[in-house]
Amino acid sequence: MIVSHLIAITIAYIIDLVIGDPPNWPHPVRWIGTMISLFEKRWNTGNTKRWKGVAMLLFVLLTVFFIVLILVVIGYKIHPILGILLESMIISTAIAQKSLKDASLEVYHPLIAGDFAQAREKLSYIVGRDTESLEEAEIARGTIETVAENTSDGVTAPLFWALVGGAPLAMIYRATNTCDSMVGHKNERYKEFGWASAKWDDVMNWIPSRLTGMLMLIGNRPEKMSDRKAWTILFRDAKKHPSPNSGWGEAAVAAILGIQLGGINYYKGVVSNRAKMGDPIQPIQAAHIPKANAILSKTVLLFLLILWIGGMFLDMAVTWIESSLFI
Repeated sequence: MIVSHLIAITIAYIIDLVIGDPPNWPHPVRWIGTMISLFEKRWNTGNTKRWKGVAMLLFVLLTVFFIVLILVVIGYKIHPILGILLESMIISTAIAQKSLKDASLEVYHPLIAGDFAQAREKLSYIVGRDTESLEEAEIARGTIETVAENTSDGVTAPLFWALVGGAPLAMIYRATNTCDSMVGHKNERYKEFGWASAKWDDVMNWIPSRLTGMLMLIGNRPEKMSDRKAWTILFRDAKKHPSPNSGWGEAAVAAILGIQLGGINYYKGVVSNRAKMGDPIQPIQAAHIPKANAILSKTVLLFLLILWIGGMFLDMAVTWIESSLFI
C-alpha cells in the first residue's frame, strides 16, 4: 500500500506542477471552506465557543476523511490503477506549488516593471498585512515570506501526510489548514472558537515544517555565507517566529539568500513587530522572489525523493515484520 501511495504522490506532484488549481474548476478546499463558514456563523456565539470550535473541527475532519476514504476504497476495489489515479487526483488538490509560484510572480512582474500600485494589489491577495504604502523591499519581503512559509503549508506537509495515510490524511491536513486559515486567529472574534483549529494545525505541521527547513539548506547552497553559518541561522531564528512552525521555512530562505526577513508589519493600521529572520548581508530586492521560487522547487523535489527513500524502507520493514510473524 505504501508503494501505491508513493506512486499516487508522484503523479499528484506532476498534476499540480502542470495544471495547478484552475480558478473555474471545482475544488474540495472551496467546499470545505463553505462548510467551515456555515459552522462559524451558527456556532461562534455564547459562552462555550472553544468547545463549539472543537466540535466544528472534529465534524469537518471526520466528514472529509470518510468521504475521501470511501472514494479511494471504491477506486481500489474496482482496479488498483483506478485507485492510484483517483488518489493522485485528490492529493493534487491538497498541494499548491504551481499556485504559490504563480501568485508570487504576479507580484514580481509589476514590481520589476516599476508598477508598485499593481504589485501592492497583487501582494494583498496573498498576505494579511496592509500593503497600500509598501515600497519595493517590503513588497518583495512579503512575497518571499509567503513562498517560504507555504513551501511547507502548501506543498511538503500535505505530501508528508499523503505518505502516512494516502489521500484521506492528505485531505485531513488540507482541511485542518483551511480551518486554521479561516478561524485560527488570535483576535476577539476567533481566539476561542478557532483555538482547536490553530492548535491542531500546529501539531500537523510540526514534523513537516522542520523537515522542510532542513531540506532547504541541504538542497540549496547559501549565496553569501558558509553552510555552517546558514545552519546556525536556521536553528537560531526558526524558534523566534510567533508560530511554532512557520519560522523554519522563513529562517532557511533568509539564510540561503543572505537577507533578513521579518520586521514591522501593519494589520488594519495596527503595528506588529515580527521577529527578524536571518542576517541582513544584502538588501531585499525583487530579484529575490524568483530565487525563493527556485528554493521551493528544489526543496519539493528533494522532499519527494526523501519520501520515496523513507517509504521504501518502511515498506521493506513492514514486509519483514509480517513475514517474521508467520514463520
